[in-house]
Amino acid sequence: MPNKRKPKLHPRNKHQNRYDLDALVQINPELAPYITTNPKGETTINFFMPLAVKALNKALLIKDYGINYWDIPDGYLCPPIPGRADYVHHIADLLAKTNKGIIPKGAEIRILDIGVGSNCIYPIIGVNDYGWSFVGTDIDPVALESAQKIIDLNDCLAQKIELRHQPHSSRFIRGILQTGEKFDVSICNPPFHASFAEATKATSRKLKNLKGKKNPKLIQNFGGQNSELWYKGGEIAFVEAMIQESRHYPYVVKWFTTLVSKQSNLRAVYKKLKEVRTKDVVTIEMGQGQKQSRIVAWRF
Repeated sequence: MPNKRKPKLHPRNKHQNRYDLDALVQINPELAPYITTNPKGETTINFFMPLAVKALNKALLIKDYGINYWDIPDGYLCPPIPGRADYVHHIADLLAKTNKGIIPKGAEIRILDIGVGSNCIYPIIGVNDYGWSFVGTDIDPVALESAQKIIDLNDCLAQKIELRHQPHSSRFIRGILQTGEKFDVSICNPPFHASFAEATKATSRKLKNLKGKKNPKLIQNFGGQNSELWYKGGEIAFVEAMIQESRHYPYVVKWFTTLVSKQSNLRAVYKKLKEVRTKDVVTIEMGQGQKQSRIVAWRF
């Protein structure tokens, strides 16, 4: 069962402290228009503005990961980097558990990123911090085109990240594997809404709580394509389907993992894992500010 204590960022996460926004503006001047002051008199940005987060991400990727080009198409998810980095660092710890406590590094460690997205964030962090190699899959050709451009324009990513189109929206591993291929771990950040209407309503509610009133312009600018935000049946249906499919590949992937955003979904996830007779199940709690999430990992 998950740890009840409120978790913090992983100790190896490079983003533990407040951002030095003045220094980051020097790195990426595009960030300057989004700098503001909070009621405490501290400089900050509005993290609910995708363009602000995008400019911040560019600066952080240059400073901490050596990424000189990074961009995403308009309307696509722009994830805060610290939470994404936490997932990667916890995966490193998971791999260490079966490697005499030593985090395995180098290109021979192969990671399958199911739903790599247009931003390619997980492979960027994994390549930079651990030297791993990645295969990233996605059902969206536009997202893959964006991610491929990021790879092509950063020499440090060349030959370490391969992208593959998954033509079937209801499949996860089937259809993208090559003969004899094996992975040390799979990672996934599943869509957590059950429909487009639910995703829009959740965004509207979040921004209404933030601003005290509805703001259609902000809602319109809030990033995320359909496949990124929702899946028929929501997060539970997505994760259950992935678990069901994983049972057919027990010797292809050593550890299957996924984020689970809603703690209330864990009971159904554990039930499904029991049904497919997994050998081990591990739940790793994560936290960033007020937001809580967790990784569920399993193997056969």
